Amino acid sequence: MKKHYTIIIAGAGGIAEAVGLLLLEWGEVPPTLFIGDRMHLKAKKVARWIQEGTTKSGSVHDFHLAEKGLTDEMKKILRQGDIILDCLPGSQAPRIAQFAKDYNLHYANLTEYVAETEEIIALAKDAETGFILQTGLAPGYVDLLANGLFQQFCSDFEVDKVDKLEFKVGALTNHAVAPHYYGFTWSPIGVATEYIKDTIVLRDYKKTNLSPLSERATIIIDGIMYEENLTSGGAADLPDALSGKVRSLDYKTLRHPGHYAWLQEQLDNLENTSDAIKSLQEKMEAMIPHVKDDQIILYAAVEGKDATGVLRRREIAKRIVPQIVGKHQLRAIQITTAAPLVQAAQLLLESSLSGVILQSQIDPIPFLNGNYMVPVYGKVLNK
Repeated sequence: MKKHYTIIIAGAGGIAEAVGLLLLEWGEVPPTLFIGDRMHLKAKKVARWIQEGTTKSGSVHDFHLAEKGLTDEMKKILRQGDIILDCLPGSQAPRIAQFAKDYNLHYANLTEYVAETEEIIALAKDAETGFILQTGLAPGYVDLLANGLFQQFCSDFEVDKVDKLEFKVGALTNHAVAPHYYGFTWSPIGVATEYIKDTIVLRDYKKTNLSPLSERATIIIDGIMYEENLTSGGAADLPDALSGKVRSLDYKTLRHPGHYAWLQEQLDNLENTSDAIKSLQEKMEAMIPHVKDDQIILYAAVEGKDATGVLRRREIAKRIVPQIVGKHQLRAIQITTAAPLVQAAQLLLESSLSGVILQSQIDPIPFLNGNYMVPVYGKVLNK
């Protein structure tokens, strides 16, 4: 950030930790931070962790974010703020976005939840401040990368349509053991949700819904074999934005070989229940450990014929590992998710954007090569 701002972070999990630390460490002028959570003790702990981990000046304050309604303390903080960065579960997103609108604050979130995103689009359509939605890793970074690849492909090869646009992300452990070949590196509820809810894709240039986990396949990235499968939320608004321009577009989640076969067994044995997400989450958490050593594998590709009829394909793949920021080491999932959210905050605070800004509406090249992005992801898609 090039000037001082007051930034409110809703939530006190691992991503909120990373967001706060990046804001203090990598900005030109450290902001004033407020960290709020329904568990005040958790917010206190995160605020202290950020303060102890930064090498820069800047103040960090904790507060109790009530589960319902607004406390006097919350009202006072909202009146001081310039922006809310929403790191809470997606189910809470509309409520926090409403606070932003009511108190004339900018807002950015991470959630892949589709229904909640649509609710925010409706409530913020006439807002005077900016609302950047789904701006994490996936959805978020990988959508901008895919859209940027599409735009450059069309420009370089003098076409306006392509056959395929594929983008995939895996938040993976460095090692995987039977029978599940997996370890939790981020929210179990988030994993269960993407496995259960329908995915939105383009097929034959048209937007359609497909069942999750319905297109399992094998892919080799940098010489290593992974399995991929359709999951919900990661495509952001690209199916809408590129309808009629891409024959086949989809987001898939990468996993170590063997995980999807095990997962299908669990799904087949789920009891009939009205809350399949909760049931799957409980079943997975009973067997799958939480692991701190992690890596992010991401891949995007565009394929189609150039103006002369020659079939072309362009691909970008990255492997991102944990990174030291200030005095702390951030896990790969933390830093890759936090960096786009912080870059989005800077975009809102240093521009005149207002209303809802979806991923397809962000200019990919300057955003992807932003000052918070390059230290994490490296430079891409240079003109």
